[in-house]
Amino acid sequence: MNIVLIGMRGVGKTNIARRVCFLTKRPVMSTDVLVEYEVGLPIPQFVEQKGWAAFREAEYQVLRKLCAMDGLIIDAGGGIVVDLDAAGHEVFSDRKVDLLKAGGKIVFLSGDMERLATKVAGDPRRPTLDSRTSAIDLMRARLPFYERAADWTIDVEGRQRSDIANDIAARYP
Repeated sequence: MNIVLIGMRGVGKTNIARRVCFLTKRPVMSTDVLVEYEVGLPIPQFVEQKGWAAFREAEYQVLRKLCAMDGLIIDAGGGIVVDLDAAGHEVFSDRKVDLLKAGGKIVFLSGDMERLATKVAGDPRRPTLDSRTSAIDLMRARLPFYERAADWTIDVEGRQRSDIANDIAARYP
């Protein structure tokens, strides 16, 4: 069984995944890092050159490989629960969530949207969004998708990352 951490940009998925790794001795795999490896470009550059639809497809292909494995902690990118419809709008990704659920438990790390939007604003490692407001709008739009995908939701606000990792490791040893 894999442990899959999902949530909005900046919520702490990578930090918490590493802590759970230490506690459970499971390897951590980052979908974003693996996509960059597969496409040979940093994500912002790939999205700029090829577009979001190509990125979501690359992400799906990485997930297919990851979900064939067992015993991982999957540090999922912020948009792991979405695909794009024909008009380019984000929609719930049944294909990606079904893959993740087939071999694991999905933990949604939830956080305050205003704080997260401020935290990730201007981070050059993340693909550009139009503005801070659009980041909040995106988070609001994705919230029901995260909730729909999750087997368990953890609110990270006011909690130490180590305590959250301990809770996850205790529930999914």
